[in-house]
Amino acid sequence: MREELLVLEADQCKSQCHADNGEKAENNVGGTCVCVTGAGGFIASWLVKHLLRMGYIVRGTVRNPDDPKNAHLMQIEGATERLSLVKADLMDFESLLSAINGCDGVFHLASPVTDDPVQMVDPAVQGTLNVLDAASQVGVRRVVITSSIGAVYMDPQRDPNIIVDESCWSDLEYCKDTKNWYCYGKTVAEKAAWDYAKEKNIDMVVLIPSLVLGPLLQSTVNASTLHILKYLTGSAKTYANLVQAYVDVRDVAKACILLYESPCANGRYLCAESVAHRGDVCDHLAELFPQLPIPKKCSDEKRPRVEPYRFTNKKLCDLGLVFIPLKKSLHDTVQSLQERNVICG
Repeated sequence: MREELLVLEADQCKSQCHADNGEKAENNVGGTCVCVTGAGGFIASWLVKHLLRMGYIVRGTVRNPDDPKNAHLMQIEGATERLSLVKADLMDFESLLSAINGCDGVFHLASPVTDDPVQMVDPAVQGTLNVLDAASQVGVRRVVITSSIGAVYMDPQRDPNIIVDESCWSDLEYCKDTKNWYCYGKTVAEKAAWDYAKEKNIDMVVLIPSLVLGPLLQSTVNASTLHILKYLTGSAKTYANLVQAYVDVRDVAKACILLYESPCANGRYLCAESVAHRGDVCDHLAELFPQLPIPKKCSDEKRPRVEPYRFTNKKLCDLGLVFIPLKKSLHDTVQSLQERNVICG
């Protein structure tokens, strides 16, 4: 009986969200100002693009608005009229307060990507709390925080038959023991954010993307794209006996907006399209781009092939998100790198 009630409630929420989203799409969002932290990043750039396309006024925070690496943002359609770039630093509360003041909502994506504990942990935790504090002081409607699959899957004690979902958290002691300070920092930062949001009664929703691929808008190659670049250039002669969850950057950007606009959105949302073995990724790449030196052998053929873990993206699907298939995402990633002359062929 309880399961039937939960299903009924989920269906009602899904129907309401679809209705609300349809109404939102028909309404003019012009005049609604939102802040995107770390606007020049891989995901954030696509988020800015989608927000501008939908008619939002966007205020993007960057370390230096005049840095040429942020020039791509002002080339997005609608940027001249509705995008402003402001200087802000995660560790400088006053700069964040100034950037967020007057905004209806905040998309927090700025975060260090490193395994240096000094550069990762404090900026990730205190930077997130500074954003929430500023958002609370100016009274924004909702904050959407982009966390990471690194805050979810780092747990060696998890039963492999368990479905990875929004209730899962990485084991902090395991992260410390393995010196995975990126996953440690993302986990601690998200937990601290939930505690603070509850204390201050902030309407906060968290998106948890897996490894993000897809076409680049920015001029530099980001960390997650480097994940497959080595397979395209011939620098990697083999692939690891590992599995990874993947999602397209365009879907992550769309998911951020869904979480902001959907009244019934709450809690955490796992954002992944599929889990694939590195060998499967290389097989896809070799099929799509046979001219490239894609590795065909595993670096560890003595162990049995690692099986993909089970996960669920139902919460996002219930909000109406339709994921781009991994093979399409891989194709568009490589094509983007070719257009930028990062790789030849």
